[in-house]
Amino acid sequence: MTTASVPEDATATLWSAELSRTLVPVEVVPLAGRPLAGRLASHRLGYVRISTLEAGAARVSRTAALIARAPLTEPQVGVGVQVSGRAVLEQDGRRAEVSEGGFVLYDTARPYSVDYPEGFRTHLFHLPRRSLGVPEHELRQVAGTAVTPAEGYGSVLVPFLNALAAFAHSYPAPVGDRLPGSVADMLSTLVAQLAAVHTAEVPGAPNEHLVRRVREHIDRNLADTELSPETIARAHHISVRYLHRLFEGEGVTVSRLIQRRRLDACARELGRRGRTAPTVSAVAQRWGFVNPAHFSRAFRAAYGVSPREWRALRTADTG
Repeated sequence: MTTASVPEDATATLWSAELSRTLVPVEVVPLAGRPLAGRLASHRLGYVRISTLEAGAARVSRTAALIARAPLTEPQVGVGVQVSGRAVLEQDGRRAEVSEGGFVLYDTARPYSVDYPEGFRTHLFHLPRRSLGVPEHELRQVAGTAVTPAEGYGSVLVPFLNALAAFAHSYPAPVGDRLPGSVADMLSTLVAQLAAVHTAEVPGAPNEHLVRRVREHIDRNLADTELSPETIARAHHISVRYLHRLFEGEGVTVSRLIQRRRLDACARELGRRGRTAPTVSAVAQRWGFVNPAHFSRAFRAAYGVSPREWRALRTADTG
């Protein structure tokens, strides 16, 4: 379906009607002063509905009134994979910002809204909530959560969903009959993973395991100059605020812990003897220090001597 031949003042009405007929009843409101040219392509693989939307800036809302008008409609789980443009989904008090390549999970049984602030293209996957076989309370915990393709299960799920959407129209029947089960299995695994993280964020819940995972992540990624509280929080599906709260009881901030672990690695390497010992600046860069002057100051503050003096003292001690 396309709105190309529809008068501009009727596009929003047509777009609302087509999305409601193909997916679930929704309302579409174009953003002020912007055109709402749209295109919708939709296919079904067993119990999975796969749709690709392209349109201008708009808000798509599924209200409590729309849900109440069709009380017997089977609840669906939806996944929106953002191909281009941005999306901001709100459900159950959560606000998930999804950029290109990311995706968001939502539940059609409860109200939600999606703002597309600019022209966009997105793949939508709808399947019965019962097909996932996950407890309803877990789905409530994770609905409205955004996932990037670089974090955790997203690195596996996003390429799979993109390929599924690209070839949905061409799968032979034997393949198409098997794919819905694969989709449901992968999404149920995602829900379980996100729900476990959510539970860890509940005040008073055990967090030692999460702290240990964060420390291991830091040690594995010390050489990455982008390592920061923000990237660590994204990798573990938690907020930066909660990450800092985790480490309040550890007696060190996350940023200070990263610096301390980097300095420890540099100190160990500088203390080794060898015929072709690397330069101080090379060691600093290898462990994530971009600014040599900052590295020297931080090293002296931690060890009481400069990096070169440390090397000289350590190699002399072992000589």
